[in-house]
Amino acid sequence: MTVEEPHRWSFLTNHAQVLVCIAHDPGIRLREIGDAVGITERAAHRIVGDLAAAGYLSRERHGRRNRYTIKADLPLPDPLARGQRVGDLLALLTEQRSDGVGRRAPGRISSVADAEAE
Repeated sequence: MTVEEPHRWSFLTNHAQVLVCIAHDPGIRLREIGDAVGITERAAHRIVGDLAAAGYLSRERHGRRNRYTIKADLPLPDPLARGQRVGDLLALLTEQRSDGVGRRAPGRISSVADAEAE
């Protein structure tokens, strides 16, 4: 087989993909998140609400837009990955690869210690 068919599934949940979008651009719009993840704007809004309610990110209003801050020190919610932090996953998914593909996230990924120091 020379041409690969696209996968119909993903290793990352929509929640993880939304976090990666926000890590890349903390000022991203819900519509842009939906387009990037392949979900509706309404679903993106629900997921951002889920993540905020669980404490994984905070929203701050800047004019007509939101700016998000990810709480990188929080543990991943999955039983198999509880020893890992959100920041560990985002560092893996947003860093520059050795072949030059990808990019490091320019956005602010905070830690709980950062929040306490402010």
